[in-house]
Amino acid sequence: MIRAWLMSALLVLCGLLVGASLLLGGSSAPSPVVPVLFLLLAWTQSPLFFPRRLDAAEAQRRSAADGRPVIYWRPGCTFCLRLRLRLGRRARRAYWVDIWRDPEGAAVVRAANGGDETVPTVVVAGRPHTNPDPGWVRVVLDALPAPGVRDAD
Repeated sequence: MIRAWLMSALLVLCGLLVGASLLLGGSSAPSPVVPVLFLLLAWTQSPLFFPRRLDAAEAQRRSAADGRPVIYWRPGCTFCLRLRLRLGRRARRAYWVDIWRDPEGAAVVRAANGGDETVPTVVVAGRPHTNPDPGWVRVVLDALPAPGVRDAD
């Protein structure tokens, strides 16, 4: 759990140190802005920025039932952040598994990537896709039925 928050904590600490040094150095204009920018950056690197996480077993079970993709990620990964930002609100329609908090999720990623923990790894219909283009993931998510809408029998 500490590893998941390490990058965010370091960014907050750096922001405070840079802000304090600017303030002590006599440059008062940007000093309140710098810590705020570091806080925003820390938030994007934190587990809070990503949709509600699930463990791998639950995500796989839900994905098998409704066809939504499972996205394996880890905090501090710039490619995961890029995917999350590019998906916008659509990100909530996928199941997110933090491989640093779920050893089974890490094992799935290693099995899909020749032993490496390369993320993001997106599993769609049982097929893994390593670091896919965010546009492609958006198309996959857009092809899903709207939440709460079921096909007529």
